[in-house]
Amino acid sequence: MPACRSTLRLMLLCSLLLLAVLQGQAAEHPIPESPLWLTYAGEKVPGAGKHIVLIAADQEYRSEYSMPMLAKILAQHHGFHCTVLFSLNKDNEVDPTQKIRWEDKTVTHSIPGLEHLEKCDLVILFSRLLSLPPEQLQHIYRYLDSGKPIIGIRTANHGFLDFDYRVDGKRVDFGEAVLGGSFRNHHGRWQQDSTRGVIVEQNKDHPVLTGVKDIWGTSDVYRTYKEGGSLPAGCLPLVEGQPLMGRKHDDEVNTALIPLPVAWVKTWIGNGGKTARVFHVTMGSAQDFQSEGLRRMTVNAGYWCLGMEAEINGKSCMDIVGTYEPLDSGFNYKKLNVVPRKPDFYK
Repeated sequence: MPACRSTLRLMLLCSLLLLAVLQGQAAEHPIPESPLWLTYAGEKVPGAGKHIVLIAADQEYRSEYSMPMLAKILAQHHGFHCTVLFSLNKDNEVDPTQKIRWEDKTVTHSIPGLEHLEKCDLVILFSRLLSLPPEQLQHIYRYLDSGKPIIGIRTANHGFLDFDYRVDGKRVDFGEAVLGGSFRNHHGRWQQDSTRGVIVEQNKDHPVLTGVKDIWGTSDVYRTYKEGGSLPAGCLPLVEGQPLMGRKHDDEVNTALIPLPVAWVKTWIGNGGKTARVFHVTMGSAQDFQSEGLRRMTVNAGYWCLGMEAEINGKSCMDIVGTYEPLDSGFNYKKLNVVPRKPDFYK
């Protein structure tokens, strides 16, 4: 009996040591810290060991606030290592006030850290009309060939200008081909309507919708296909957006406007011949993400994209970590107090 007890104690000690080693490995972020981006170490399972890169690079919807907020939720509540990359100006500041090439043909944007896409397991992209240098675009092109998954948020479907990614020699429209639809126009009144998310009944049991109950946001509905059309083949609609008559949660439905898809899943195959899972949501302003339902759907989509749908828990924590007080959407930067800031301001 004493020998058995000694063996059991030894086995217990070894188990505790192994657990400590695994926890130490999970806490080790794969990307070095830098003043050019933000890193958040995953703290527990089920996401331990998986690395998500979030890209905040739009000029209108305050992704510089929402992507760090999502990264903190994914890291602290769900255990994923997260890195947030930003579009930076020449002074290495996060600068949503930078012009685009439609306004200034000399503009070239920059997202330092895109080389880290090679080390990540999932990209969450929130960009708008960027003109990146060829060496940075190559990192995105290689990711599209990798078979690794993609989540696109709102303006990501018109996220780039001068985008010359090709499959079998043919130029690919990133929004249409990869995400499943490009922005065509605002379905309703820009910055006047808000959106009520309505779960598509026949697809309500999809893992991405687990535990999702109420989706609402102040941004308006995007039209991503021609009137009378539909989502491209291969897209599975999960949520439709019903325009409301104002920017409050309980405003009346705008009966003149039918609901249109605002969230769907699909797959994508690049030059590597590997199938990647894709989730696209056309809601997603920083204010929209105050909706617990939208946060839950987006985090669930991360699990699904990574092939971890068995780990989705409809009651898992989606609470915002710390304070979250994003500025309002729009281009009136002076009125909104949108100014260039160093990345660590958003930590």
